[in-house]
Amino acid sequence: MGAALAVVFTGKPLQRRAPTAAETAIFGQNPANIAAATLGLPNLTRPVHVLVLGTVVLSVDLPGATPPPAGQAFDHVEGNLEGLSDAMLLLRFDPRANKVTALSIPRDSRVEIPGYGVGKINSANYFGGAGLAALTVSQTLGNVPIDRYVRLNVHGFGQLMDAVGGVEVVVPKPLKYRDDSQRLYIDLPAGRQKLDGAKAIQYMRYRDAEYGDVGRVQRQQALVRALKEQKLNVGTLSRLPEILRVLRNNIDTNLSVNEMLALGGFAAGLERRHVDMLLLPGRFSEAGEFPLSYWLLEPTQIRPLMAAHFDLPMAASEAIAAIPAAGQVALQDTTAAPDSLLAVRQILQEAGYANLQTLDPLPTPLPQTQIVAQNGDRMLAAKIRDRLGLGEVVVEATGDLRSDVTIRLGQDWKNRQRGKKGTP
Repeated sequence: MGAALAVVFTGKPLQRRAPTAAETAIFGQNPANIAAATLGLPNLTRPVHVLVLGTVVLSVDLPGATPPPAGQAFDHVEGNLEGLSDAMLLLRFDPRANKVTALSIPRDSRVEIPGYGVGKINSANYFGGAGLAALTVSQTLGNVPIDRYVRLNVHGFGQLMDAVGGVEVVVPKPLKYRDDSQRLYIDLPAGRQKLDGAKAIQYMRYRDAEYGDVGRVQRQQALVRALKEQKLNVGTLSRLPEILRVLRNNIDTNLSVNEMLALGGFAAGLERRHVDMLLLPGRFSEAGEFPLSYWLLEPTQIRPLMAAHFDLPMAASEAIAAIPAAGQVALQDTTAAPDSLLAVRQILQEAGYANLQTLDPLPTPLPQTQIVAQNGDRMLAAKIRDRLGLGEVVVEATGDLRSDVTIRLGQDWKNRQRGKKGTP
């Protein structure tokens, strides 16, 4: 295994070209080392911010290209990294708090791109590469420092999913989509299933009519969570050289190998409760509001989020203004027990939660109730968890977009209700 890893890392560098002056400036704000060896293994030495860009370039869009046959979707996705960013994540690895935070940035976010004016944030990489993308993200988020970047193309993502042996997710509803112009063809049934590389790309790129790009972000977070929770086993370890080979051939990053190993080792050792997944606050633009559809950012919500999760300073007056007067709570059943939601609604109403809504049930039951802090408010979710007396607080943006907290009732709630009624 050691020899195989050595072979993987002695090939071409992970950064595909010399850094530009702009990249050196944006990524060199904190010169302190990220990783240091302890007993021969690299470990994180300080909090680190990494911008991750998932790019898509279709071969049909390249100069002089001939259109590929209809029905062939991902065979004709080009492997370069200079296109629009289909996915954008800002990651914080914090060894002091023993925590990883992932902030999803919708690709349709309307922002100021330095030197290019107002546009969708996904075009920053197309205009100026990783350096301009990082500068745009940093300025949008209150000048948060960004230490490193990773760019991965969608073709490489599919190869990576195959290399790790696929990933198991729950598809909440059938996903069907056809777009000949993008060579994008999606057909996934509902239910729990293991996705290979091609199907994982379909799952990640599906865009529904109701939630558009933000619904795609939610699926990206669900897939990342599933990958994090996938158990490391002998089979996974045996595939490590192939995983690293795929990464070497399909990514562009200014992370060193030791830094990558330190980040990966740190994240792999964290429990679920130490991994927060957030969505950049905003709203959908209204029909006719702009010529294009946008995700319109909410600065008054972004500042407290960045202060709480990325250690940025915030005035005390802003912190007070950011405290919600009352939480919007969404209720979702996974137990197929008709009385479950009624009992939860009564408990919450008695506790003073008046803004309650009911969602369609999920098709796959959960063993444990989840209290999802949709907007990153762990304290509010914890209060609701204490009121219910069970469940797991999960900080991620996979809940209802209109809610502060989404409660997904699991089998533990059903079992407790049975016990109260004396049901055998």
